[in-house]
Amino acid sequence: MKSNNEKRRRTPRRNAGSVRENTKGGPEKPLRLQVFLAHSGIASRRTCEEYIADGLVTVNGRLVTEPGFKVEKDDHVVFRGRRVYPAKNLVYLALNKPPRYLSTSSDPQGRPLAIDLVRPAYELRLYTVGRLDFLSSGLLLLTNDGDFAQAVSHPSSGIRKEYLVETKKEIPEEFLKDYLKGMVVEGERYKLTAYTLKGPRMALLVLEEGKNREIRKVFAARGLYPQRVHRTKIGHLSVKGIDSGRFRALSAKEVASFMKNRSQGKGG
Repeated sequence: MKSNNEKRRRTPRRNAGSVRENTKGGPEKPLRLQVFLAHSGIASRRTCEEYIADGLVTVNGRLVTEPGFKVEKDDHVVFRGRRVYPAKNLVYLALNKPPRYLSTSSDPQGRPLAIDLVRPAYELRLYTVGRLDFLSSGLLLLTNDGDFAQAVSHPSSGIRKEYLVETKKEIPEEFLKDYLKGMVVEGERYKLTAYTLKGPRMALLVLEEGKNREIRKVFAARGLYPQRVHRTKIGHLSVKGIDSGRFRALSAKEVASFMKNRSQGKGG
């Protein structure tokens, strides 16, 4: 029998929608600098705008701090000392992140990274869409398309995320009702979209925005410390059928659905 590590190293079958030709704007059309960076797999457009404003980008040797600056196809664009190019192929992956993996691109402490689970099948520069904390598990998206990342993660898209939460103590329904109305923890307001009690110590929660470590913070404020936080869905997309530590490519239809939600301001 093969070990889990051997299974993870096996190159997965790629769906037709796993890699798409980047035809956005065509090669001859000038792009706004933040769009150029997003298409280069740096980050979402919004984050790229912050990088530009922070003085981390040069064009043809000139420091540019204006996000709307237009970039031609032959311009020499450098981000943090490294020249960047728009990705020819756009990749969209759904990963079932195991616990104790970071959702960041690097870690000074050398802890395992979720992005390493898709290598060597994909050696492109990819980044995660949204995050799951180190101890949490479940559905995590990876891409090199900044527009897609923005479509999924921006609050205006209204895309809902579903989490299965298990605790040592019983979860009082009154607590979930309070969470549904809105709770303030450490000066920040958190609001649940919907819930289903699956047992005395298990609940299925739906969040629309999902702030950093929200579930753990809110539960801890009531003396409830989750043993498990597992994201089961992002919008219409489910982690069902993807084993822990494995991934699959999104179909073109799935990608288009997220982009449609963004343009119409609808959640999943």
